Amino acid sequence: METNADQNAESRMRHVVYDRFGDRDVLQVVQSAVPAPATGQVLVRVHGAGLNPIDWKTRKGLGFAARQIEHSLPWTPGYDMAGEVVTVGDEVTTLAPGDRVMGMIGFPAGGGGYSEYALAAADELAIVPEELDLVAAGALPLAALTAWQALFEVAKLESGQKILIHAGAGGVGHFAVQFALERGAHVIATASAGNRDFLAELGVHEVIDYRTTDIGEECYGLDVVLDLVGGDTGKRSLHTLGEQGVLVTIPTVTADEIISTAESLGLRAHGMMVRPDVFHLEEIAELIEDGDVKVHIEKAFALDDVAQAHELLEGGHVRGKLVLDCR
Repeated sequence: METNADQNAESRMRHVVYDRFGDRDVLQVVQSAVPAPATGQVLVRVHGAGLNPIDWKTRKGLGFAARQIEHSLPWTPGYDMAGEVVTVGDEVTTLAPGDRVMGMIGFPAGGGGYSEYALAAADELAIVPEELDLVAAGALPLAALTAWQALFEVAKLESGQKILIHAGAGGVGHFAVQFALERGAHVIATASAGNRDFLAELGVHEVIDYRTTDIGEECYGLDVVLDLVGGDTGKRSLHTLGEQGVLVTIPTVTADEIISTAESLGLRAHGMMVRPDVFHLEEIAELIEDGDVKVHIEKAFALDDVAQAHELLEGGHVRGKLVLDCR
């Protein structure tokens, strides 16, 4: 017979919170009641929660997401997660308990991914291909959507074009190189020497070691540059563009200065901010199903090791993705 203690244990969950902005020591793991889904929502038993640069920047109080949440702390971070649907709220007809799902959830003010259970709007979630483990799937949505939207919505990359992708071995970068290759582009990527083989295995045509080589001397007449580094790297990259070329820069902090520099040179540059888009996510899932795209996980961390995960994330030299294993 189930006791009250058993029932209570079952209705509790562990999740990460911080009650103030600051260094990694503000991250705590606490217990709370498992929430119930509202109309249009589902409750997901989280297997994997992706870690993204926005997570540590927001934790430090930096950037636009921090402004959204500063008056609603304590807050559970995490915009990426994958897991199994437990219960569905009213008016949810597209998902059922047991479905394997992933999504970019609660962006920007909700969050909630760093948890054993998370609420998500049903229309934020895509079905995870059988080929993809649910912990790995948790690391996919935000980074893959960033790459997809930058390449195909903003840059309008086409087959046969030449593209330079900075930080090609990173979270967004390793998706971007695979999407660009799948689209039929000629792909050049910058990386450290240690990531040359990793990128060659993904099919990248040329890998440039950014520590020893000046891209301005190596590249010219490019159709697209995807700048995942920002600052001086973005500005120097403008000189590699052809007359009709376009640079898309992702770090928001330096986007304005790069765009201004481009205008002064008579060139095109755009900043962008990722947004949840379940249709894009479904297209990406198909590429994974077909074996055309892989998710590379450098390391999975337990919830209790979230501060270590943030330390590695802040270091900025992750190959592929980091993920919290929330099972």
